[in-house]
Formats: sequence, structure tokens, C-alpha cells
Amino acid sequence: MQLSETVTFGGSSLDRAAELRGDAPKLDALAASGRSFAVLFWRGKPLVEGEGDALTLARLPLGHPILADLSEPVFLGRENSDVGYFAYELRDWTPEGLDEAALREFFDRSEQTHPALEAGQRFVELRAVMTLLNARDAELAATGKAILGWHATHGYCAACGEKSAIFMAGWQRICPSCNAHHFPRTDPVVIMLITRGNSVLVGRSPHWPEGMYSLLAGFIEPGETIEAAVRREVFEEAGIQVGHVRYLASQPWPFPSSLMLGCAGEALTDKITVDPVEIEDALWITREEMMDIFAGLRSDILPARKGAIAQFLLRNWLADMGE
Repeated sequence: MQLSETVTFGGSSLDRAAELRGDAPKLDALAASGRSFAVLFWRGKPLVEGEGDALTLARLPLGHPILADLSEPVFLGRENSDVGYFAYELRDWTPEGLDEAALREFFDRSEQTHPALEAGQRFVELRAVMTLLNARDAELAATGKAILGWHATHGYCAACGEKSAIFMAGWQRICPSCNAHHFPRTDPVVIMLITRGNSVLVGRSPHWPEGMYSLLAGFIEPGETIEAAVRREVFEEAGIQVGHVRYLASQPWPFPSSLMLGCAGEALTDKITVDPVEIEDALWITREEMMDIFAGLRSDILPARKGAIAQFLLRNWLADMGE
């Protein structure tokens, strides 16, 4: 199952060109080449265009009027040595008739259009289109959303409280007062394919859509190994003891800034004791039952979200590709 590149956001081999981040003249030349583009976001939603299988991340020319008054962009990377991608955040704009409640729903289906953009271009929730985008667009969207989200919430120095400034093409913030350097945050999360015989352990959070179940997951704590986090989280949430743990695959998950570390674990016990503070329910599901769930033959249980690493792990388990 070492197939992380096939996971949504798993990577498209984008050249992030980190060596250019501190080279302003070369970055300026890349931006002025006429072949570079802006990737635009609003409240974390990427700008897209097209429909269905033809849906793509919108690429705006760097001279587009909508970019004129926006804050400094983040350099995402380049392709073919002369095409650069720069992420911009459109902050000071409120769409007419905006439904704020829709933005907070588990699955935000709302779309927003800006009068300065072309017909068909709109801002959408990344979760809604992540499986429609090709690998390159998905990586650009995930990277842009995560890094711009970090800037939006980490504008002040954690050491002294002063407002920090953007450096290294958006990949650092430096405090002008105490000179502390701050780097983008990524939170490691373990997500576990816990099996016992022919069954897999799944659970659900109370805010999920009715009937939706997925693999258990949790944040790694300071000073903790991946394996220890798997055992701790499963025991805390479901009361199951876990023995051998092995790594399977990973997935960047920019909601807001996680790295999902997919692991397999062998359960030593099977009696479930749910911690209601952690999750709402947990179940053992047989391989045959999971196949029915994925085939849409069960109305009481819904499969993990398409595009999430949980579904990737479960599909490979069903296909017996775990080794």
C-alpha cells in the first residue's frame, strides 16, 4: 500500500523550487516572464473554472486587476523551468447575499463569484472538488490553501507579540522586533486501519452526516512516536488494545494544515468501549459488510468521504493490497 502518490493531494511532483524563495531577482524575473500565473483563494476556497471532468484550478495572469491591491503572494513552485505559480488570498471582499451558515456546514456546497472575474470562474470548497481536479491542480490548491491559512492565523510573533513580516516568498515570517523566525505549521495526524481477523474498526464523530463512518484518527502528541500515537488514540476512543503497527501511506490534508499518516494496526482485543467525549460510536465491520457499504447497498452506514485517505486505505484493504 505504499502508493501515497495516488492519494488525493498525494503529490504531482511539482518543483517547489525552494532555492528561489530567497532570491528576489530570480523570482521577479519568473513572475515577469509572461508565463507565470496566480492561483486565487477566498476564505480558503480556490478559484476554479469548468465543469465535471473538465474542472480545473483557474490560472490568472499576474497582471490581472483583481490582484493589484492584494497582499504579497506565496510562491508555490514552478514547472518546465519558466512557469511559476503564486498564491493570492482575496480577503477584503464580501459577496452579495453571502450565506455565512452555508460556509460552516460539514459539506459547504455554496459557490461565490466575483464581478471582476470571468463567467464560470467561482470560488468553491476544496473538499467538494478535490476528486475532480487533476494531480497538479490538487497539489497547488492544497498547498496554497494550507500556507495562506497559516499566514492568516500566524501574523504575530509567538515570542514577543509583535506583528511579523513575510519572508522567503511566503515560507517564513520574521519578527522585526526580536528577530524570531516562524515557519509554516503542519500538524501530524495518525489515521488507523485497525483490523482483527476479517473485520476493521470504524467510528463516527457526532457532527458528521447521519450514518457516515470512517477510520479512527487523532493528533500525534509532543514526544510521541507514530506507533505510540496509534495505540493511544485507538484505546482512548474505542478501548481497543493494539499490538503491531506499521506505516502505509500519507496524505496532506489542508483542513486546515494536517499531514495524515495512514497506519495499519492489529487489534489485541475486540470489546469496544466508546469514549463519548472523543467519538459518538464505533463498530467492527467485516470485509463483506464493507464491500456492501462501498457498493451503496447499505442505507444505515455511509462510507468514508471520497478523496480522503480513509477511503483509500479501506479500498486497498478490500482489494487485499495491504502488504
